[in-house]
Amino acid sequence: MKHWLCSLVVLAAFGFLHSATAEEGKFWTYFGTYNGPLSEGIYVAEFDAATGKLGVPKLAAKVKNPSFVAIHPQGKLMYAVNETSEFKKEKVGALSAFAINPNDGTLTFLNDKSSGGAGPCHVSVDKAGKYVLAANYGGGSVCAYSLNADGSLKEQTGFQQHASTTVADKKKDPRAHSVNVSPDNRWAFVADAGVDRIFVYRLNAETGALTPHDPPFSASTVDAAPRHFAFNYALKTPSGKLLAYANNERVGSLTSYEYDPERGTLQALQTLPSQPVGAEVKGNSTAEVQVHPTGKFVYVSNRGHNSIAIFRHDSATGELSLVGHQGKDINIPRNFSIDPSGKWAIVANQASNSVLVFSIDQTTGMLHPTEQKIELGSPVCVKFLKR
Repeated sequence: MKHWLCSLVVLAAFGFLHSATAEEGKFWTYFGTYNGPLSEGIYVAEFDAATGKLGVPKLAAKVKNPSFVAIHPQGKLMYAVNETSEFKKEKVGALSAFAINPNDGTLTFLNDKSSGGAGPCHVSVDKAGKYVLAANYGGGSVCAYSLNADGSLKEQTGFQQHASTTVADKKKDPRAHSVNVSPDNRWAFVADAGVDRIFVYRLNAETGALTPHDPPFSASTVDAAPRHFAFNYALKTPSGKLLAYANNERVGSLTSYEYDPERGTLQALQTLPSQPVGAEVKGNSTAEVQVHPTGKFVYVSNRGHNSIAIFRHDSATGELSLVGHQGKDINIPRNFSIDPSGKWAIVANQASNSVLVFSIDQTTGMLHPTEQKIELGSPVCVKFLKR
C-alpha cells in the first residue's frame, strides 16, 4: 500500500492522473519519421485543440530514422530511437536526446547512445523522469538509461535480452516492440511480437535496473504478436483495478487486461477482432492502440484494412465492444494519437506521406473526417506537448 500511495503522489505531481475534463489550447505536435526523399528527421507543427487546426510542419531536428519519440514529463526534453542496425560501427541502433525550445518547438541535440540491440522501435520515459527505456525490435531486447542533469543520456542502467522459443516445431525469435512503465512507476511492460509475450520487469526507482518479474511474462495467443500497449487511467474494473490493452499485430485484434499494481501482473479479460466480421482483409496487421482521455473509448489502427477501429466500454459491465471503423483517406496508419482534449485524433499515414485530423464524437467515440490534412514524409509517431 505504501508503494501505491507514494506512486500516486508522483503521478499527480507530473500530471499523469488524467481527468475527464478537456484540456484545450495550443500544442506542439511532434512527428517521428523514417528518413527518405520527403523526410529528414523529427518534425513539429502547431495544433489548436479548440478548432482542430494543424499547422504546416517544420523540421525540428535532423536525425536518422527517429521512428518513435517520447517527451519527458517536465516537457523540456525529448528522446528518440534511431531505428538502424548500425551505430558507431556496432550492429546496434541508438537513442538520441534533445532539449525542446519552448518558443518555436525546435530541438537541440544533446547526445546519443547505443540501444544495445538492432532496430530500436519504441521509447518511453519513466513517470519520475529519471530513466529512458527503449525496445529493440531487431535485437529482441530492452534497455534503460539514466539521465544527466541537462537531460542528456548518462549510462545504461538496465538491459534484458529476450530468448527465442519453439512452438509446434516452429522457432520464434524475439521482437521487442514497445516498452511502457506502469502508472505506479514500479513495472516495465515489454510487448514482444516475436515470441507472443508481454514481459514484465521490476524497475528499480533508485538505480534504473530492470529485473525479471516472477512470473516473467504474460503469454499471448500463439502467433498473435502483441505489439503496442496502453493503460486506461480513467476507468477501473469492478474489482477496482486498472485496465490495460495490447493490440495483436499478426492476428488483428485487441486484448484487454486487468492490471494488479501490487503483484505487477496482467490478467486477460477479452480479445476482440479489429476488423469488421465478415469483411476481413487478408494480411491485415494492427499497429497502434490508444485510449481516450475519458477512458470510455479505445482505438486500434489497421494496416491492410486501412482504418481505425473504435471500441467502447459498456458503462454497466465494463466490457468492450467493437462499434465501428473509420477509413477515409487512411493508408497504412503506422501510428496515431488522441489529443489531450479528447476531441481529435491525428492519424499518420506512413504509405501516403500525410497526416489527417479526425474529430471524435464524445458520446459514441466515432471518428469523423475533417478538412485538416498536412503532407509529411513517412510519418510514424505522433506526440503532443502543451505550449
